Amino acid sequence: MELGISLASATTLPAAEAGRHLVARVRAAHRSGLDSMSVGDNHIVSAVNYLQNTPTLARALAEWPGRPAGCLFLLPMWPPVLAAEQIGTLAAFHDGPFIVQTGIGGGPSQFAALGARLDRRVAVFQEGVRVVRGLLAGESVSSELFGFDDVSIALVPHQPVEWWMGTGHPDGLRRAARWGAAWYSSPGPNADETAHLAAEYRSACDEHGSTARVVVRRDVLVLADGDAARRHAERAVDAGYRGMSVDQLVVGTPAEAAEQLAPFAEIGVDQIVARTMGIAPDVDLETIESLGDVRAMLS
Repeated sequence: MELGISLASATTLPAAEAGRHLVARVRAAHRSGLDSMSVGDNHIVSAVNYLQNTPTLARALAEWPGRPAGCLFLLPMWPPVLAAEQIGTLAAFHDGPFIVQTGIGGGPSQFAALGARLDRRVAVFQEGVRVVRGLLAGESVSSELFGFDDVSIALVPHQPVEWWMGTGHPDGLRRAARWGAAWYSSPGPNADETAHLAAEYRSACDEHGSTARVVVRRDVLVLADGDAARRHAERAVDAGYRGMSVDQLVVGTPAEAAEQLAPFAEIGVDQIVARTMGIAPDVDLETIESLGDVRAMLS
């Protein structure tokens, strides 16, 4: 089972320090031999600083040669031509495989602020995927929904991109299978719940003749001192960390973390994507360095 990293983009650090810390995390992840690197997509985040996806990834790619990298695009909030242009540009800076992560998104205020309609997000998502895929393949694309004809872009990725679709809904699992995309799970479901959803997704892949690939995100805190890791995690959860409970996190020493992740390997998960909890810069960096040991134990 592979082990990658999703770089948490929300931070309480001042802007310039946040940028430096992100670069330090990418460098640590590369040294640790992690299998993929990606960033998220969120908007109108007012409580903390949020590093936006495309410029963040462009900077991070300078520290990440050769290995798969990508970012999340919540396509119902993106004009699809703009998204395709951004992906083509990012892929031009990268010498490894490029991953497009996507999903339908949520949050009425976020949709409204970006001029998108929450009630149309599924239809817009499906049409957006069709348009972006066509443009990235070098095709000329028309869309009645988006109101344009015969649009194309010249800057396309030098190799086909990989698609990961985030969902926990049966309809979303079937969409991912129909598009030949990996299923990208949220960090909440445990191994038994993941196995049930993965079975639905794999069945749909068999129906559509596509190759199944299961990717699971987990929030992690891994330190040489496992007790210190648990104390940090418990305090964060008590303060409302992402609305999660301690049992949804991977916490402890590298050996304990590997033991907690082993059930996902047993059910055939292809990759775990780890996200550090942002407790403190030194805790993030030790966690990422420790993930190299976790990866070795899971190989």
